[in-house]
Amino acid sequence: MIDLTVDARGVATLALARPDKHNALSQALIDDLRSATDRIAADRSVRVVVLTGQGASFCAGGDLGWMRDQMAGDAEVKRAAARSLAHMLGAINTLPQPVIGRIQGNAFGGGVGMACVCDVAIAADHVKFGLTETRLGLIPATIGPYVLARMGEAHARRVFMSSRVFDAAEAMTLGILARAVPADQLDAAIAAEVAPYLTCAPGAVAAAKAFARSLGPAIDDATVERSIDALIARWDDPEAAQGIAAFFDKIPPPWAR
Repeated sequence: MIDLTVDARGVATLALARPDKHNALSQALIDDLRSATDRIAADRSVRVVVLTGQGASFCAGGDLGWMRDQMAGDAEVKRAAARSLAHMLGAINTLPQPVIGRIQGNAFGGGVGMACVCDVAIAADHVKFGLTETRLGLIPATIGPYVLARMGEAHARRVFMSSRVFDAAEAMTLGILARAVPADQLDAAIAAEVAPYLTCAPGAVAAAKAFARSLGPAIDDATVERSIDALIARWDDPEAAQGIAAFFDKIPPPWAR
């Protein structure tokens, strides 16, 4: 579900490798991402991480089949699934190495959250974004702390509740992206972002990143648990069952006008 390579310079490329499903976050992909981040964090030879996706999409968000299965489970099953998603995001966010997002395709829902746990995200300028959860009766719950930390409340409220799809230019104004470039210039832009880190002391980079995080909005255990509780509350709400069923039946949900 993931493809992890490390080159001779210590640049790791971590690619979501579920292109046939637009890299939607299933349990297997979540587990693979968590395992990969644990390996990267422990590997002192890794200097920089490039997070990307294979295929047409960066990440389409949570796999709705996976969500439907969790919603049918008992309280323990739901909490374990929600916690695995939340902790995977936290593991990427707290990697000691800088994480550069190479957003080569569309990013929706959890895909926006994945972009927001990168230290820098650069996208191809054709890419579309959206926090599309409310169309399905869900909310951007486990990604919420990272989205708000990246955008700030005022910017987040422009797109957090409406499920509106927006372009790469607006994603820059919202703070999700540092740059948007033509697709054929994306690799060059990523290479230019990587290069300065290879001249820096790795320990100092890790310490500076940790210090910057400590000065920003707190995403502590209590905040993560609140996000898990919020996701489970929506999974338990009839709107979520209606929204996901409508998606699979290819019909509008009852609230659509």
